[in-house]
Amino acid sequence: MPSAKNEAHERRSSSREIYADIRAIPPLVIRADGRNFHRILRNFKKPFDRRFAESMAKATEIFFTASGFNPKFAFLFSDEVNFFFTEVPFNGRIEKLDSVVASFLASALTLTAGFKEPISFDARVIPLCKDAVFDYFAERQAEAWRNHINSYAFYTLIAEGFSERDAQERLKGMKSHQIHELLFKKGINLGKTPAWQRRGILIARVPYEKEGFNPKTGEKVVAERRKIAQFWELPLFKTEEGRKFLERFVHS
Repeated sequence: MPSAKNEAHERRSSSREIYADIRAIPPLVIRADGRNFHRILRNFKKPFDRRFAESMAKATEIFFTASGFNPKFAFLFSDEVNFFFTEVPFNGRIEKLDSVVASFLASALTLTAGFKEPISFDARVIPLCKDAVFDYFAERQAEAWRNHINSYAFYTLIAEGFSERDAQERLKGMKSHQIHELLFKKGINLGKTPAWQRRGILIARVPYEKEGFNPKTGEKVVAERRKIAQFWELPLFKTEEGRKFLERFVHS
């Protein structure tokens, strides 16, 4: 049992935690971003490595099954994961949501990628009204596309002997179509790269039917269950097809 002195100390300490009771109301997104991943990814293929993408997807799966959170779905690209929630634990306390999501994802990715060095994520809570959900994910997918273009351009110049600084200066201020043209002249058609590099990956629970046996009636029965699925060939979320695709998980 804590002493009265310790209890008093705890009350005084709690009174200093002025941000502890700031809460978020679902629906919301918790977005986690890798911190300084450039260093730990030095031995991975550039600009994209399927091994790392698979490790991120598997770490996200582990979050679904072992974190105690219940996201509707997650959208990820590069070192970013966006978890969409219609309910959250800890009564929506933002400090708890951010810290637990970031720390759990870092430990899960360490396991799936086999990192030998410490890694970290930062996380932020993004409240959304129902009408903004589709726009938000269309915006993040557009960011995935921009990251895709810039990554190919940057590492193409690096492969040609540019320093990182010179490559950044060469690309500074260039429009998307100019980068497209630059890469096309070098034999790279960005429209032919893998869909997961251009449009990201989505992970969600999906329903499936499982056949069983009822020992009382002696009959076969079919029950609906859910399993984690990965989607590596996504439509554009800004299109009608993409919106219908997301609706399956937003309203599930």
